[in-house]
Amino acid sequence: MTATLYGLGIGPGDPELLTLKAVRILRETPVLAWPAPLEGEGMARAIAAAHIPVGRIEIAIRMGFTVDRAGTEAAYDRAAADIAGHLAAGRDVAVLCEGDPFFFGSFIYLFARLGDRFPVEVVPGVSSIMAASAATLSPLSAWDDGVAIIPATRSEAEIAALLGAADAAAIMKVGRHLPKVRAVLERLGLWDKARIIERVGLPGQRIHAPDTVTELPYFSIILVHRRGQAWL
Repeated sequence: MTATLYGLGIGPGDPELLTLKAVRILRETPVLAWPAPLEGEGMARAIAAAHIPVGRIEIAIRMGFTVDRAGTEAAYDRAAADIAGHLAAGRDVAVLCEGDPFFFGSFIYLFARLGDRFPVEVVPGVSSIMAASAATLSPLSAWDDGVAIIPATRSEAEIAALLGAADAAAIMKVGRHLPKVRAVLERLGLWDKARIIERVGLPGQRIHAPDTVTELPYFSIILVHRRGQAWL
């Protein structure tokens, strides 16, 4: 009998935001895997570190985190082959994923390679968007609001169209796209309503006011609501 592949959501950065189920699986599973840079530990592993017992088999999925899609796909191919070997040998494997495994999660690409061959269980985690809403005390939606999740990498026209079709939005991965995102929000009269946060849940977390922010790192989120406040 083959073992189980777990997609383990470990939240946006604060180790206390791991669920009880995620902690239990971390303690029980013999093999752990996570995305990692070419050198160093990797954020997912660092978040979960306090809950990882000694003696676990650990697989760092090394990749460059660049636009080189071929290199990234090759890294997932190698990791899937390694993980498959453990599963076939009867060893459960938990893949650590920042935020939620199925919300822009790296686990998606391993699931695509292994999900039809092995039993899979996905453990949801606190997403960065939910953490940003809590940290900025900004309810994201109420009543019958429609909410758009928008990567800042999209074009100005696409961002504007998605914002136009929603009552509220979370714009992710802002970073160097801040000038473009700001221009769209200003055109739509939404910039002064923006709640801006970088590195949510991490030691470097910072909340910015729209009139003072000049630059942001990649891990930044802008929340906006057309009514200003969701309860209005």
